[in-house]
Amino acid sequence: MGSKKKLDSVDFLFYLRGMNIQGRYLSQQDIEWIRELILLHPDWHRSRLSRELCMAWNWTNANGDLKDMACRTMLLKLHRQGIITLPAPRAVGVGNARKPIRPIPHDTTPVTGPLRQLLPLQIDVVRTPNDRKLFEYFIASYHYLGFSGTVGENMPYLIRDRHGRPLACLLFGSAAWKVAPRDEWIGWTHDVRRQSLPMITNNMRFLILPWVTVPHLASHILGRIARRIRQDWQEKYGHPVHLLETFVEQERFRGTCYQAANWIYVGQTKGRTRNDTHNTIRVPIKDIYVYPLIPDARQVLSR
Repeated sequence: MGSKKKLDSVDFLFYLRGMNIQGRYLSQQDIEWIRELILLHPDWHRSRLSRELCMAWNWTNANGDLKDMACRTMLLKLHRQGIITLPAPRAVGVGNARKPIRPIPHDTTPVTGPLRQLLPLQIDVVRTPNDRKLFEYFIASYHYLGFSGTVGENMPYLIRDRHGRPLACLLFGSAAWKVAPRDEWIGWTHDVRRQSLPMITNNMRFLILPWVTVPHLASHILGRIARRIRQDWQEKYGHPVHLLETFVEQERFRGTCYQAANWIYVGQTKGRTRNDTHNTIRVPIKDIYVYPLIPDARQVLSR
């Protein structure tokens, strides 16, 4: 099969031993079966393939919905490593390119002054099409990491002041698969981590809009979110989360708002990405912060 020729010796050893991708263990037999499906069904597009795999594996979330997007991401990672060869995509989307965002007119009049003048804040989970477009435009335009879509379980928030003026955006998504300082702080073994990882969510984006300069706003928002996100997650996905995590790039930020909101510093990353299985991709070192949402979070996550 043509895709096998792309494998170098390290990739081939990984292929023989199996691998963990998107929190799912894939054996050699699993890989061979996926390749056979692609060969036997050349008319299947990528989304059809991912749905068929999810149904065959009974790969679902707590609500019983197929984990289709997680499976698509898994297939794309296998494709990029040369382990399988996916059919050509029908359209550009998540994982293929940065998502194009249509400009949205918005007011950039400076928002300044004490926090009390903005209270009570309106903190909304992004649900409506208009809020979704505004949220995506703000992140794509003003966050240094941009916006390329969401994969898996996620929770986007749009924050406005008492007058309805947008102030900030936050996006929570899948926790990092393996982070030694966090895992040691929790007390995780490999098997327990695999089972409990969905009970952690990562604060992937936190944006205070650039025309907003209000002392203590960021830490106040983090505190408000921490008091409600377990219920929001339960309502959307049928299970709660017990711990928040985030990674703060040292060269850009000091993590002041997380410290002020009582997040716990647990260590630093090693300068690798979550998908860098062979330790070849170097990325900026980041400080790791966590925030327990229940008093016995470590004990619950370690069961």
